[in-house]
Amino acid sequence: MDSFFSHQAFTDKLGLNFPLLSDFNREVIPRYTGFYETVSGSLKGVGKRAVFVIDQKGVIRYRWISEDPGILPDTDEVLQAVRAVQ
Repeated sequence: MDSFFSHQAFTDKLGLNFPLLSDFNREVIPRYTGFYETVSGSLKGVGKRAVFVIDQKGVIRYRWISEDPGILPDTDEVLQAVRAVQ
């Protein structure tokens, strides 16, 4: 759900050479992860924190979804999954 600009900053910070999906209009999230009921007691409709690595054929090769919005994915694990499909 983060904006393109947020993803671009993240991409630049980590030196990534692959695209990140910005689902700002909330079109893809319901198909993959769904939403948190509430976040911080009052925010509703926030997409679950998730990471998917999808190969060039569209096959999901890695999936991480957190039920707790405060938990971040293991960056090294995600990058290892990316390298495995490149």
